[in-house]
Amino acid sequence: MMLDTALSLERFAWHAGRHADLAVQSLALASDPAYVSVRNRFSATLAESVTCADDGSFVTSWGYRLGTIDDVEAAAARLAFLLAALPA
Repeated sequence: MMLDTALSLERFAWHAGRHADLAVQSLALASDPAYVSVRNRFSATLAESVTCADDGSFVTSWGYRLGTIDDVEAAAARLAFLLAALPA
């Protein structure tokens, strides 16, 4: 089965957006690589871009593996923790 990167990032963005303190800044599905940019609503510096690797892993711009497409909610929760956000 082929990985649908766009759908995976859309799902990640949706789960990240459920966290009260996070805001999805952009969802760039046409870029190479596709990514979602998320930030803490209360900080201009607490932000991160996340891509989806070929193996189904969500990875930050600095190479931290958040989780996989098998548990998108947990991967988004890990990003929320890293960005000092409250739980969903």
